Amino acid sequence: MKFDVSRQRIEAASAFVAGGVNSAFRSGIRPHPLVFAEADGAILTDVDGNRLVDYFLGMGPMLLGHRPAPIVEAVRAQLDRSILVAGQTDLEYAAARLLTELIPSAELVRFAGSGSESVQAALRVARAATGRSTVVKFEGHYHGWFDNVLWSVAPALEDAGPAEEPVPVPGSLGQQPAVDLAVLPWNDADRVRQRLERGDVAAVIMEPVMFNNAGILPLPGYLEAVREACDATGTLLIFDEVITGFRIGPGGAQEALGVTPDLTVLGKALANGFPVAAVVGKRSYMGLLAERVVQGGTYNTQSLAMAATLATLTEIASGRPYATIGPIGTRLMEGLRKEFADAGVEAQIVGYPAVFQVRFGSVRPRDYREAQRADRAACVDFAADLLHHGVRVLPRGTWFVSTSHGDHVDATLSAVHEVLRGSQ
Repeated sequence: MKFDVSRQRIEAASAFVAGGVNSAFRSGIRPHPLVFAEADGAILTDVDGNRLVDYFLGMGPMLLGHRPAPIVEAVRAQLDRSILVAGQTDLEYAAARLLTELIPSAELVRFAGSGSESVQAALRVARAATGRSTVVKFEGHYHGWFDNVLWSVAPALEDAGPAEEPVPVPGSLGQQPAVDLAVLPWNDADRVRQRLERGDVAAVIMEPVMFNNAGILPLPGYLEAVREACDATGTLLIFDEVITGFRIGPGGAQEALGVTPDLTVLGKALANGFPVAAVVGKRSYMGLLAERVVQGGTYNTQSLAMAATLATLTEIASGRPYATIGPIGTRLMEGLRKEFADAGVEAQIVGYPAVFQVRFGSVRPRDYREAQRADRAACVDFAADLLHHGVRVLPRGTWFVSTSHGDHVDATLSAVHEVLRGSQ
């Protein structure tokens, strides 16, 4: 496939859009960022006319695929009623009620416009509830692009200090210094316990499954041990389920893995492509947002976005998406394993039908540093080669699957077959 028109558009747009993109995470992709003309179901059509089977899915949100009828119809109907009212609508109340029924930790809800914003609200609530200021996060986990959390997301190991006591590494130029932040290795409950015993930590924040980096599952008993340590020290446990929420299941990773946090951040699949996120949690903590803990936003609960949220959550609550995605994702994962095995390529497929990780090499990492021993260059090459065969996957190895992918699994596996044979 050729992507020359996209390249030309990006180059021309760079005269008035910084880098030609409006998110840092859309740059640096081989052969270059793409420009799209249309999206429908599981297919993206770019300005070169290429039709691509899409496993980016908007970086995760499109659980129901692009332009699903129930969401489109709900938003179109809402256009005749309101767009933005600087007040409340019944839509947001109905959506919030559904969240409290689906997510184990959700006793109260606050909506926002992005996961990054909702993380900040959760941290503010934790500090208000505990009277403490320090936050513990983990190497390799991503919680948004704000200064206080964009630390040690993908640090160079030569900058990261000893594994036992990681040095916080900024993710961007221009960040303020790390203040009241402790970075720990993932999947080491003893390190968490020891740090919390100092009594100054307001919150531990984590991805319950580390999908932003290497797709690492929690070790057996790890989440339970962290939950116990938080309870013993009066520390709030926050799950960042922006990726895992609604993809692992209707109740997120917390339901699937059986550990309930105090607060949860949701986003992405919450509204199937509309800019909606939320912080939810236990009434005793979330109630502070009704008092003196400030969280706001002009576009919070914008009417069209809430129509999309309610329609998406209604689909999720029905269970239909999982009955569809389960067989699709399972067939895809099993097919990938067979293709790699038949080609003699050492690789692992880790995760769940709606979101999984393809990892090259024999390393079965428990944390970020061990994951650096996997063949990350092979993952980037694989994604670049697949793109030229009409399949778009994230270079970091995360695959998102939607209800619309059923008719595209065979074509995907055929493309994988051609790429793996061509690489020998």
